[in-house]
Amino acid sequence: MPRPLHADEMRPADPLTGIALYGWERTALSALKRMTRSIRTESQSLREFPAPAVPHVDRCSFSDGGLMLAPLRYGAFRYLAAGRLVNMLGNGVAPIALAFAVLDLTGSVRDLGLVVGARSLMTVLFVLFGGVVADRISRRLVLVGSNVLGALTQAAVAALVLTGTATIPLLLALGAANGIVSALSQPASAAATPQTVPPELIQPANALIRLGVNAGMIGGAALGGLLVAAVGPGWGLAVDALTFAIAAIAFTGVRVAAPPAKSTRTSIVADVRDGWVEFTARTWVWVVVLGFMILNGALAGGVNVLGPAVADQTIGRSAWGVVLAAETAGMVVGGLIALRIRVRRLLLLGVACMFAESFLLLGLALAPTIVVLLPAGVAVGIAVEQFAVAWDTSIAQHIPADHLARVYSYDMLGSWVAIPLGQVTVGPVAAAIGTRDTLLILATMVVLAVLGMLASRDVRGLEAVALARAAVAQQAESADGGSGDGPAATPAEPAARA
Repeated sequence: MPRPLHADEMRPADPLTGIALYGWERTALSALKRMTRSIRTESQSLREFPAPAVPHVDRCSFSDGGLMLAPLRYGAFRYLAAGRLVNMLGNGVAPIALAFAVLDLTGSVRDLGLVVGARSLMTVLFVLFGGVVADRISRRLVLVGSNVLGALTQAAVAALVLTGTATIPLLLALGAANGIVSALSQPASAAATPQTVPPELIQPANALIRLGVNAGMIGGAALGGLLVAAVGPGWGLAVDALTFAIAAIAFTGVRVAAPPAKSTRTSIVADVRDGWVEFTARTWVWVVVLGFMILNGALAGGVNVLGPAVADQTIGRSAWGVVLAAETAGMVVGGLIALRIRVRRLLLLGVACMFAESFLLLGLALAPTIVVLLPAGVAVGIAVEQFAVAWDTSIAQHIPADHLARVYSYDMLGSWVAIPLGQVTVGPVAAAIGTRDTLLILATMVVLAVLGMLASRDVRGLEAVALARAAVAQQAESADGGSGDGPAATPAEPAARA
């Protein structure tokens, strides 16, 4: 980079060539240097993030408020965010409608567990395959196709329930099919975000996505309850099928580059193995996933199983619902906070926030009152969003685009695999040693899992790419005498690419 000019020189020389220049010559040469550096920055940005044809966004292009909403300037991102919001609206309706549909059919909690479990099992079994598919072909095609299939499977379930011809075996089969559809869509959905915005906007883009997801879940749960009460669970399932169809239409607008074609065709097994190599190549990735395997297992047993049982004997069922609603509200607040946070070590902040996940467990064990549990739920929600945005941003910035979906699939598999174990084992353990002691053990497991993640130097030291680039750019501009000669560029709409 050019060195700064010496102030005591009457006719300063160009630092690279040593040739003395007059003022107008220096101005022309300085403009040429800035143009060259801009082209070089553009070229490197395209090499590292080959998917979207989006221009480099200068770090001074937006005010803080403008930066928060800047991702919405890109059409592909708007369609992706809309599709995911509608998806989550349906996901909020579906569990309520399906639960009451099965209970109306047989009245058996066991049957409900089988139907729900079949979907979850297929999602876990096929998520690695979903990651391979999303890295092989256009993610837009995967998103559109999986949502069309989801609309068909849920429409079939709705038709069976509405016509009174539903049986448990049929619901099991359709639930399993819908689980496979979910396994196909989730890695593609997660990996698509960094393809729709420039690298500098990945963090606010993830925060906006998370805001939409949480808003969709809140609205979907409320809508599901109203539909089931007013017109029955069959119509709730029909609305869920409709949301799949609407999301499929929205995803047609996510026009981003398809993964680069490989010179040699590889098998699915080889691609899965290649994804594993990429997943384990970065210590911070597998350390965090391992930590969340423990953390999610503890929370699934403590909050999802023991939580309602404790609430039944203390604050009551309706109050427990308020606590869970407070956690969701905290997520919305957390998403707004994540939009504004600008720290260099974003993953460190996100992981440290996960200490808050122990608050509900400790509250249930030591002081199960609404005064304690309500603020604990809000704090947990805020903390979860800080980690979620930090994690998605770190993955998007540091994992090659052509491996991103496969790394996400290993992330999902590792994070989910202990959840059923936690749900199944927590009951017998609580019966043996008591609910209070079990909750304290689970809270300790959460704290130890977070400490284990923070013990990794790679987790503590990982830097956000955009901020690191901004620091380098600032140093370069200072060395070149500043870049305030002209107005900052405003990003243009990215060119649509099939």
